[in-house]
Amino acid sequence: MAEKDENTPKPASVTSDDLSGLTDDERRKRGRAPDPVLPGETAPKAQPPLEVHAAFALAILAALVVVASQIVIIFFKHLLVDAAMKQPQQPGHALTIEQAQTNVNFFVWAMLIGALCFGALLVLFAWKAREGTRSARSIATLLAVLGIVFELGVIRSLFSLIASLVLVAMLILLYLPKVAGYFPKVGKNL
Repeated sequence: MAEKDENTPKPASVTSDDLSGLTDDERRKRGRAPDPVLPGETAPKAQPPLEVHAAFALAILAALVVVASQIVIIFFKHLLVDAAMKQPQQPGHALTIEQAQTNVNFFVWAMLIGALCFGALLVLFAWKAREGTRSARSIATLLAVLGIVFELGVIRSLFSLIASLVLVAMLILLYLPKVAGYFPKVGKNL
C-alpha cells in the first residue's frame, strides 16, 4: 500500500475541528459558513451570559416604561390643550379650541405610535443581541442612545428619567468586558 501524502486535502466530512452544534455566529467567528438547518431539525441555541439576559430584560422594561409614559399622556391631553390655548397668539392667527384639540390629539397619538415602534425595535434587536449577534448589539446601542437623547432632551418627566436610567444600565451590561467574547467580531476575507 502506498503512503498518503500529508499535504493532500482531507474530504469535507473529515475536519480537524468539530463544528457541529455551534451557533451561526460561533461558526462565523471561526471563518465558517452558517450550518444549514434541515426541515424538522432545530438550530443550536446560544447560551448567553447572565449579563446579556439582564440587558434583554432591561430592554423590555425600558420599552414598557416609554410606552406607559405615552399612555399616561393620552389621559392628560386636556392639559396640553389648555397649555396651547394659554400661549401668546399672533394677531390674525388666533388658535381656536378645536384646532388646539386636533393638534394635540395628532401629537399624542403620533407619539404613542412612535413609542410602540421604538419599543418593538429595541426589544427585537436586544433579542437578537441575546443570541450573540454583534450587529444587533450595535443597533440596540444606537436605539438606546437615541432613546436617551429623546427622553432627556424632548420629554422631561419621571417616566423619561426611569427609561433613561434603564437604557444606560442595559448599555453597561451589553459592553462589559466579561461579555465581549460572546459577541464575536466577524473577520472579513477579501
